[in-house]
Amino acid sequence: MAEGYRSGFASFVGRPNAGKSTLTNALVGRKIVITSDKPQTTRTVVRGIVHRADAQLILVDTPGLHRPRTLLGERLNDLVRTTWAEVDVVAVCFPANEKVGPGDRFLVTELAKVRRTPKVAVATKTDLASPGRIGEHLQDIAALGAETGTEWQEIVPVSAVSGDQVDLLADLLVGLMPEGPPLYPDGDLTDAPEEVLAAELIREAALDGVRDELPHSIAVVVEEMGLREGRPTDKPLLDISANLYVERSSQKGIVIGHQGARLRKVGTEARHQIEALLGTPVFLDLHVKIAKDWQRDPKQLRKLGF
Repeated sequence: MAEGYRSGFASFVGRPNAGKSTLTNALVGRKIVITSDKPQTTRTVVRGIVHRADAQLILVDTPGLHRPRTLLGERLNDLVRTTWAEVDVVAVCFPANEKVGPGDRFLVTELAKVRRTPKVAVATKTDLASPGRIGEHLQDIAALGAETGTEWQEIVPVSAVSGDQVDLLADLLVGLMPEGPPLYPDGDLTDAPEEVLAAELIREAALDGVRDELPHSIAVVVEEMGLREGRPTDKPLLDISANLYVERSSQKGIVIGHQGARLRKVGTEARHQIEALLGTPVFLDLHVKIAKDWQRDPKQLRKLGF
């Protein structure tokens, strides 16, 4: 281990759709967290691991904090606050193509209550804003810090899409980590179980292109996952059987599509993503089921892993 080696945890926070997941994937160097243009798509805390010669940076991706409307929302918010108190640094994402607004103020005010954790502000999506707009945005972020009594260790503009300043951000985060040995084996990119990653990729494919009323209503549970028996070792096939749960029969129709076309498309897209992540050919068996009003039912939430 190099002298002065650092390792620790950083959490990306921001209102929904602030670019947290895309930034996590850019830092890790490949896709481990689902990204979607639908807000509120992250539900599990996925840790991405950045390996460097001088450090190991573990990125904790929390759901966006929001004012909860359902029991699921309340549980997600509790998860966020617990995470903030346990990490070494919190990086708050403010998309440069949108003004700093009430959602950001709510978030930073909540974050200010977590006194001991150092905070970094990240102006994300700079590829979508003009230099003048980025300048204004950085001033607004500084002003929000002053107004809420939050001391920003740094304010950094980045674009995860173009890669602009992503390495600089990694350097700054590493600088705020304590000295210590690596916490994960070299080569590990995430500590999420493969079933969780597969379920998330299926959910991402199912959300893609679905009308706006559906995003929160889809939950995916991988029922079975294992290598098919009797295959030669050089030709493995991973069997995955998963259920997509929606809340009402009308939603079931939307997900399945005309004569099953939509569900087939979801299966193909998810299978490609899972194969790319796990490096094994996959046979994916998907079924759509109804779990009535699951977001409000404690028993259903437990069953679906929340």
